Amino acid sequence: MTNTVLNVNGIEVIYNHVILVLKGVSLTLAEGQVAALLGGNGAGKTTTLRAISNLLKGERGEVTKGSIELRNERIDSLSPAELVRRGVVQVMEGRHCFAHLTIEENLLTGCYTRSDKAEIARNLEKVYAYFPRLKTRRTSQAAYTSGGEQQMCAIGRALMTNPGIVLLDEPSMGLAPQIVEEVFGIVRDLNHKEKVSFLIAEQNTGMALKYADYGYILESGRVVLDGKAQDLRNNEDVKEFYLGVGGEQRKSFRDIKSYKRRKRWLA
Repeated sequence: MTNTVLNVNGIEVIYNHVILVLKGVSLTLAEGQVAALLGGNGAGKTTTLRAISNLLKGERGEVTKGSIELRNERIDSLSPAELVRRGVVQVMEGRHCFAHLTIEENLLTGCYTRSDKAEIARNLEKVYAYFPRLKTRRTSQAAYTSGGEQQMCAIGRALMTNPGIVLLDEPSMGLAPQIVEEVFGIVRDLNHKEKVSFLIAEQNTGMALKYADYGYILESGRVVLDGKAQDLRNNEDVKEFYLGVGGEQRKSFRDIKSYKRRKRWLA
């Protein structure tokens, strides 16, 4: 049986001491697995990733209930830097490259926990092998590269830490469809060849389920449905309300609200 490397158990997250955003979210990530966190804006996907990577404090948020474990050890109190040392790294939504640095300088900022120069050089060549476009643009300032190149740079910077788990937040945001396909294809290669586990928060449900092994659908801070990616792709409710297919005619917003009240997938 595949080992569970990450276990999120019934967490609640509150912002500014009053705003309840996550309401008992539970999920697991197995070793070598690609899992997708799906749902619309405000569903709680980014907050879930930030809770795991302990980046909530910068947003005035905190986990008030539940637990988060890495290989059966509580990690709730560890700093983001300590989590990176243990192999957990987050790629933030919106890429967040250092605009004034070159692509290669951006990549090297991912090595602040490393001191072995030979290892750093090997990691850099590995990143360039997966992202040949970055090697071509390595001396270009990040500000003058495309959105797709910046997303690749952000993922490459995470790989410089030799991660076991990558938390990837909205990798498709603002990118052309063919670039999204390319990025997800590289994620799959990294998963298969480097055995990196991925937890991906993504609004592009179709693309995420194409490349994921397992999926969790969040609505209003709760997991309302989870299952194997293939099963979710074939689920009629998911197809209708998240993939935009299914049903004989287009539903009105009133129909959608009625559907949500029925909550067939909670039955």
